[in-house]
Amino acid sequence: MIPALFVFAYLAIVLYIGIFAFRRSRRAGAEDYFLAGRSLGPYVFLFSLFGTNMTAFSILGSSGHAFNNGVVTYGLMASCSALIIPLTIFLVGTRLWALGKKFGFMTPVQMFRDRWECSHIGTVIFTVQAALLVPYIIIGVMGGGTTLSAISGGRVPYWFGGALVALVVMCYVFFGGMRGTAWVNTFQTILFLCFGAIAVIVIGSGMGGFKNAVDALRSAPATAALLSRERISPLFFFSYSFIPLSSIAFPHIAIFCLTARKMEQFKRTVIFYPICILMLWLPCCFLGVVANRMTDAPQIQRKLEARRELAAQGSQLTPDERDSLREKMGADDVLLLLLDRYAPIWLAGLLGAGIMAAVMASDSQILALSTMFTEDIFAFYEGKARFGEAVQVYTGRIFVVAVTIVAYVIALKAPQSIFELAVQYAFSGYAALAPLLIAALFWKGSSKWGALAATVWTAFAVIAVAVFQASIPAPAPGPPVVAWSLGGIDILSRTPGGTAVLGFMPVAPMTLVSTALIVLVSLLTRKPAPQTIARYFPK
Repeated sequence: MIPALFVFAYLAIVLYIGIFAFRRSRRAGAEDYFLAGRSLGPYVFLFSLFGTNMTAFSILGSSGHAFNNGVVTYGLMASCSALIIPLTIFLVGTRLWALGKKFGFMTPVQMFRDRWECSHIGTVIFTVQAALLVPYIIIGVMGGGTTLSAISGGRVPYWFGGALVALVVMCYVFFGGMRGTAWVNTFQTILFLCFGAIAVIVIGSGMGGFKNAVDALRSAPATAALLSRERISPLFFFSYSFIPLSSIAFPHIAIFCLTARKMEQFKRTVIFYPICILMLWLPCCFLGVVANRMTDAPQIQRKLEARRELAAQGSQLTPDERDSLREKMGADDVLLLLLDRYAPIWLAGLLGAGIMAAVMASDSQILALSTMFTEDIFAFYEGKARFGEAVQVYTGRIFVVAVTIVAYVIALKAPQSIFELAVQYAFSGYAALAPLLIAALFWKGSSKWGALAATVWTAFAVIAVAVFQASIPAPAPGPPVVAWSLGGIDILSRTPGGTAVLGFMPVAPMTLVSTALIVLVSLLTRKPAPQTIARYFPK
């Protein structure tokens, strides 16, 4: 329990930071609670913006995916994210910040409503955005339960670990609002960036050097493919380049862009963001791969045996038997098992706190949902005018509690891994919504009907993928199960890891169709009034 005690101490620290931020609030208004008075300094802005984008997906999910798929995980997510995310933050985030400063926007939906002169269509956009953000919040609860359970050797149950993390996050978001969330994220980001370098040194020393581990992986036919891109098809690999588009479309990232004190702060973010991704993703992916050589860890061996059995007998097993093996292969805890095996107890506790720092980044998503609900629903439908700004803030806090409880209940029954849950639903859905934000900010000819068409399509596509995967069990490793073909071309297939559309991940056609819809429908429908367009695109 000693490593777990370090994590408990860390949870107490972040809880105190949130309460301290509550005591330091200068006023009780909505803008101060939800946007920290638009006054975040350069370093807090940089670290909190990066930290809120790095959740359990980035540490536990990436290492688990690398354990099963190899070093290609880094190429899938980190390489393109290091280029596309800073670029979108600089090009889209700065314009969003300027308009928020000018017109007083606190959420993207407020900007959509004003830009496209829409009211209830904005409510539809809010509903879809809120639904797609819930899986991201669930990831944080799952990561908290996994971390505390693994680092305590199973002495802390998964349900209790998830509940504890959810409670701590709920408390400091409830009290501290955006200021508390930003301060906690700054502290957490510094902690988990230090984690990568220390973990590589400690685990590498314990394993007798990484050179020997990599040589052993390369010389064994069963693991040589982990050091290449063989397990991922070229079309799937290309599809992942669409995923980073989701970042700027996430409400919590867009809202964070509104908190900067000055526009110059975005320049520092663009420079240091790729470096931070390298410092975090490279150690996690690499450690996930070399964990395949942990021959003296029973938990790892059980995962490897389940993988071998699934590969050898997968086509002969029933869907329930395949699902059981996949559950045994679950590798979200592989990094924690490495720490338990190769790090001293006290260091495992410190590094476990570093992992927990990334896991708890779901605080920004919870606050973003609360901000969206109070501004886009409560205030828009006259709640603020009738009951006052203080009631609006209390409503936001109540919403924080409700969302946390819902996310925790769902997390207890979530069947998928952290990586798959994030990519297939949260990232894919928001990548398909990214054209809305880009069209609103940069295209005069966009209309509310084009935005509605793209939003409805995104919701339909995400639901269709979920229904398709629920109706057709995942096949064994190997060729996908073709569900629909035309003229000898495989249109829709069920793969071991998800769904393929013409060989691509669903995110690619979802984003392309969304872009086409907003363009075509906008060209055929009425535009906003000239004076509205002139406000956003002055000559």
